[in-house]
Amino acid sequence: MERQREVFLSLRDERDDAETPRFDAPDLRRLRPAAAAERARQWLGLGERNCFETLRTAIDARGVLVFRSNGYAGKWQIARESSIQGFSLYYADAPVIFVRKFASEARQTFTMAHELGHLLLHRASIIDDEADMVAVDGAEQEANAFAGNLLVPDHFLAQISDRDRPADVSQFEGWLAAPTRSWGASTEVVLRRLMDVGRLSRDTYAAYRRWCSTLAPHQESGGNREWRHREPRHLFGDRYVRLVLDALSAKEITLNKASSFLDNVKIEDLHQLERFYAGA
Repeated sequence: MERQREVFLSLRDERDDAETPRFDAPDLRRLRPAAAAERARQWLGLGERNCFETLRTAIDARGVLVFRSNGYAGKWQIARESSIQGFSLYYADAPVIFVRKFASEARQTFTMAHELGHLLLHRASIIDDEADMVAVDGAEQEANAFAGNLLVPDHFLAQISDRDRPADVSQFEGWLAAPTRSWGASTEVVLRRLMDVGRLSRDTYAAYRRWCSTLAPHQESGGNREWRHREPRHLFGDRYVRLVLDALSAKEITLNKASSFLDNVKIEDLHQLERFYAGA
């Protein structure tokens, strides 16, 4: 990740690219997570409907690089036996968020929001594992509360009817299917937010967690190598890829350099990636 960031900074500075956004976040360190999340939503320009890609694009547009791992074996895969979910590298210029790829997009989205919380609230580089994503105290709890409020602010919860809540926790997924799709949040995140505002008991939330523990764990998606030419975009994000392709188009770097900057994609795939961005 640090090498890719250095490549990005080098290309940006060599091109004197004034249009590339710089990281200039509001100082949220003295705010409670809910208030900080509301300020962050305004800073990011988030709307009523979100998903992993819309949030990634909004964060990217504010000068934060967002990288994501691959699901198949290689240098961009987090080992399956590892509990790491993601991490953040704080820099005053071009900080980086890294998200582990999972079959559940909502899980990736929460990780990204959690790491953004560390960057904005703590101005720190932090590695997070599974336990950190459910922490109930300290900096990790603050990042979790920030992420939950960023994805599901209080006014979103008005769209959920308590009268329609099933008695059986195994039916909660269906009950919350529409809002979770719209907000890019998991059922668990929405339940935690309902618990935060006093609309769901801790016992009911705990019962849902126990039911989830009986299910087969989600496995990381392996990815489809048929779309190899799009993998750099998946890994490094749109802004990074566009900067490399712009430098290549301006003949500021060679094809081989561009390939090495884009995860050593084959030249034929690099040309296909250029056509994809050109809309051909």
